Amino acid sequence: MSILVTGAAGFIGCNNVLALNERGIDDVIAVDNLESNGEKYQNLAKCRISDYFDKRDFIERVRNGSAPKPEAIFHQGACSDTMEHNGRYMMENNYRYTLELFRWAQELRIPFIYASSAATYGAHTEFVEDIRYEGPLNVYGYSKYLFDQVLRREMATLTAPVIGLRYFNVYGPNEQHKGRMASVAFHQYFQYRRTGKVKLFEGCLGYGNGEQSRDFVYVGDVVKVLLHFLDKPVSGIYNCGTGRAQPFNDVALSVINAMRANDGKHQLTLEEAVSTGELEYIEFPEALKGRYQAFTQANLTNLRAAGCDVQFRTVQEGTTEYMQNLLKVFPTVD
Repeated sequence: MSILVTGAAGFIGCNNVLALNERGIDDVIAVDNLESNGEKYQNLAKCRISDYFDKRDFIERVRNGSAPKPEAIFHQGACSDTMEHNGRYMMENNYRYTLELFRWAQELRIPFIYASSAATYGAHTEFVEDIRYEGPLNVYGYSKYLFDQVLRREMATLTAPVIGLRYFNVYGPNEQHKGRMASVAFHQYFQYRRTGKVKLFEGCLGYGNGEQSRDFVYVGDVVKVLLHFLDKPVSGIYNCGTGRAQPFNDVALSVINAMRANDGKHQLTLEEAVSTGELEYIEFPEALKGRYQAFTQANLTNLRAAGCDVQFRTVQEGTTEYMQNLLKVFPTVD
């Protein structure tokens, strides 16, 4: 079985390929852009693939009819920087490229599973896959929102399954290349190893210190959802989160206690972590005001109705597992 994975050198894309490999699927056509960040090759080096294409070369092959024809497409490639202000780049990279691959998949009559985002909801506090609850706060969210509308308009005339997964706050192995856009847990691992403390934002938007809450979903659970829809494709747009909102304090405390357990130290409560200085609150950045989701929680009604019964890890479970991974990958920290 030949599978195309775009963004294959990226965070979710790499984990996507590894999950296919675990199934014995090695005929994976990897597409990515290594021009701006060649170090992402390290993610690909962990994978078994049958070919690699630069994203620009591949879309040209799609246009001229010379692209290898897969049996399914996982489209993970995108600019996920929510602080990117270049709207032309974002729309070309995230919207137009997705649209062309979608049209091609429909011509080939093969499943197309693509990355949408919880950023489509913006400041709403109901996270239901319905336009009434959507209103992106940045051009990244809009680029995802716009293609979701294409799928909605064409749902009744599809020639093959199309599944859009609205990723919530994904964290886990193979995200090190993302820099400042890597997960909170990733950054806090290095903070703690270097300074003996982790930092969170002070209270904002009606929330107390560190109490802003997100739906944090472990990447290992995300790939289970991806493979579910490969096996049992049901067209639609689905939230891909745990269905639980947990405060950033939970992430920080899980990091602290995982590091303490590794050092043979006893576990701390939140209050103890604050009092010992291992958890510190810092001023909320001016640049994020009005552009920040202080609460997200995936409504899983539609995901479950589509037959997806993946059981998602809690923050405590996923973060503890992730810290063990980081201790192996980065045993020393400068």
